[in-house]
Order: sequence, then structure tokens, then C-alpha cells
Amino acid sequence: MAPLTYQIGSTRIHLLSDGVYWTDAGGVFGVVPRVLWEKVVQPDALNRIPMDVRCMLVESSAGPILVDTGHGLKLPAKRLQQLNLVSPTRLLDDLAAAGYRPADVRMVINTHLHADHCGGNTYLDADGQLRPTFPNATYLVQRLELADATYPNERTRNTYCGENFLPLSALCDRDAQGVLRVLSGDTQITPEVRVQVTPGHTRSHQVVIVESGGETGIFLADAGYVTNLERIAWAPAFDVEPLASIETRRALRAWALSRRALLFFQHDVATPAGRLRREGDEWRVEPVAAS
Repeated sequence: MAPLTYQIGSTRIHLLSDGVYWTDAGGVFGVVPRVLWEKVVQPDALNRIPMDVRCMLVESSAGPILVDTGHGLKLPAKRLQQLNLVSPTRLLDDLAAAGYRPADVRMVINTHLHADHCGGNTYLDADGQLRPTFPNATYLVQRLELADATYPNERTRNTYCGENFLPLSALCDRDAQGVLRVLSGDTQITPEVRVQVTPGHTRSHQVVIVESGGETGIFLADAGYVTNLERIAWAPAFDVEPLASIETRRALRAWALSRRALLFFQHDVATPAGRLRREGDEWRVEPVAAS
């Protein structure tokens, strides 16, 4: 599939995919009984459901900004088999289809540092050395997220992989000052792009907001899926702070509705983008087609 293109004011956005993988439905729906969530999505024989790995390319005034980098090219064969990853390594193909090379990207924003969001930050060169996939880009991540990923606990250590982000820190220390930019909270990145901390999935998860010409778009990453924006109590087991994630979604819903924001979904296979609609106590996401 070709990249999906949307327009926010005068700013063009491309949704790029790094493939589709299959994950245990229990991780997505947490304590929600299967009899409820099965009405929304049908699992396969292994109780898995498909998840897209979308990334967002913003044609900003400061140059191309890539939001998240997918699984990347370093996954061993065993892990690829576990994920049943369909169309792996597709991100760079989609980037090329949008008219860009890795060297064209000026910034990479990681919403957080779980492996399916930053695996493409780095790659192994012919000598087996880790290198930045986007050699001319500055990588942006929240300070607390970097700390949690660098020093994980028993709950989180399987979700972080140091080879995806530690080499960027090392490059900053050695000979490439500026490869990694560490943020401390909500930050305006360019005149049309800003990040907002949305705790819950991780302690310092961030969403990316694009504002241009009176229009608003928001890349939610793991701050919200279609299912749990419509049903706010459906907190994924993946969330390290589930009560915080509920409050984050509550605030995001109200804000997005008031702005009529276009929501970009990272993992929803059937709904890449949509807008919220409310009728009484019922919330619904209405899909929005690409241009």
C-alpha cells in the first residue's frame, strides 16, 4: 500500500506503515472480559489481533519530521516469527514512496521508546556497527522516558531495547553533538508541530500535535486506540499506569472534540484516521479517508 496523505491547514502529513503484526488480545484489552471485546474485534486461533505500525511524516517548515520509526531492520528471525510480522521493513519503502530518503529527514520524534516505536532509529551497517538510520536527523525524546528505558524495572525491561536508543546518546557524547535532543515536558518543536506529555502507557509518553491554518491533527501513538477512546475504561495491560492512561484519554477526548481534531491512529488496522463524535454519553470515532 502507498502512504496515506492528509492535509492539516497548509501542512501535509503522510502516514507510513512499518507493517502489521499480531499481538495477544489480552495485552490490548487488559481486564476487559473477552465476551465484551470480542464484539469489537475477532481474534485468530491463538487469541491474537492484528496491529498496524504506522509512523507519521510531517512536511514541516523546518523540513521533514518523522514520528516514530517502527520495528526497524534489526529483529532476529525468532522475533519476526513470534510477531508474525507482515511486510516487515516497509517503513523505508513508504518513505521513498512519499518522495523522501532517510538522509532527507531533519527530525525524528519518538513518542516513547518501546521497541515497536523506535526500532528503526538505528540499523546495523556492513561491519555490524549500530548507526542512525536517519543520519542528518536530530532525535527527540522525553527525558523521563529515556531514563525509564535506560534503567528499566522488572515490569518494563522486555519492552525496551537499548540498541534502539543508547547509540544515539553515545554519539552525542562523542562526536555528533545534537544527534539526540532530550525534552523536559510539553515542547513547541516548529511553528506547526508540538509535543504534549500524555502519561499512562509509559510515565512520559508524548503525543505529537500539528496545528496549521486553524486546523489540528494529533498523532496518538499508544495514548489512545479507537476502542478505548470510545470506551474510556478499557485500559490496555500494556499501560504501566492504567489509571493515568484513563485520565489522559479523558482529557484528550474533550480537547480533540472541542478542536474537531483529526486523530491519527498508530495501531488500528481498519482506522488510520478519524474524528470524534459525541451523542450523550456515547463517543464514536468516525473514520476520515486520506486525500
